[in-house]
Amino acid sequence: MALEVAAPTNGKKVVPEEEHPRKVFGLAAHDSSGILSPFPFSRRNNGDTDVTIKILYCGICHSDLHNIKNEQKNTIYPVVPGHEIVGEITEVGSNVKNFKLGDKVGVGCLVESCRSCPSCTTGFENYCSGMILIYNSVHPKDGTMTYGGYSDMIVVDQDFVVHIPESLPLDKAAPLLCAGITVYAPMKYHGLSTPGKHLGVVGLGGLGHVAVKFGKAFGLKVTIISSSPNKEKEAIKRLGADAFLVSSNAEQMKVAMGSMDGIIDTVSATHSIPPLLALLKPNGKMILVGAPEKPLEVPAFDLIFGGKTLVGSPIGGIKDTQEMLDFAGKHNVTADIELISADYVNKAMERLVKADVKYRFVIDIAKTLSPTFDMVTFVYQVK
Repeated sequence: MALEVAAPTNGKKVVPEEEHPRKVFGLAAHDSSGILSPFPFSRRNNGDTDVTIKILYCGICHSDLHNIKNEQKNTIYPVVPGHEIVGEITEVGSNVKNFKLGDKVGVGCLVESCRSCPSCTTGFENYCSGMILIYNSVHPKDGTMTYGGYSDMIVVDQDFVVHIPESLPLDKAAPLLCAGITVYAPMKYHGLSTPGKHLGVVGLGGLGHVAVKFGKAFGLKVTIISSSPNKEKEAIKRLGADAFLVSSNAEQMKVAMGSMDGIIDTVSATHSIPPLLALLKPNGKMILVGAPEKPLEVPAFDLIFGGKTLVGSPIGGIKDTQEMLDFAGKHNVTADIELISADYVNKAMERLVKADVKYRFVIDIAKTLSPTFDMVTFVYQVK
């Protein structure tokens, strides 16, 4: 879906650059080619409960790629992606209590929710049916589109902002706002944060490598399960995994049967689930955080015999996200990143399709995103 103009305001349609008082510069995709190009737009003034954030870094998530290419058939163009934002507060509203000028903060996937449903009142805004995403959503305050972190500033309600611990490098902390909380939350809520338990991590990419780090910080035994034998050395020597299984190696998989308390499956490509369930102990849990396009094929008896559980998990609520960051700061858990300039972003997307990154791209917004970009030159250089 493409919108050349924004939602009606007082009966008149206005372009994104004129919707709000504050001028902003970002990168947007305008169609399903997914090519990102310079995009001037605007954001609202800072309200009483808002903070204004100068964006310093923004991570690139695989879901950004899905959205700019409209792979889920719900993208509203133009779309400014980015939900792994780290920045510095430059303005605070009169009713803001927990933040001050100069604070280093993060913003993840959510910027609003209904605040009154059982999910919201218990700290699980990520399950609210009325949650508003940081981009490609319509904000209830004014009916305009939300735009994400591939931009130089953002205005966010204080309740959806988190502190970045001083011990964390800001660029390497950015992916924790999505990848970090996506693996931390299921570990916490499915009994996989108890020292000594055995965790399997399926896939060693943006999510998987962070899962290994959190697992080791919790004191777990961590085994990587991968289709790529050449990742074994890196998994064990550099990331600290205890063991490595090649999923196509029948003998390795057989030896490991019934050995794991839980598995976090980060893989979005279509893959077989029953061999992974066989690795679980009785009453073990397998948690899906990757999202294959095709429906899963899971024989019922693979779950019934052994009392095994197959569940899904999205991101986490704001309270859990802050808890995750504090834990990461205490245990020095960061993402392994490749820091890129804004004019490299389309090339990064091409590489992301090929899984050619270890393990997360992060855009240096503050130093490289500039309104002086020549649009034609920008697109030509990065195609």
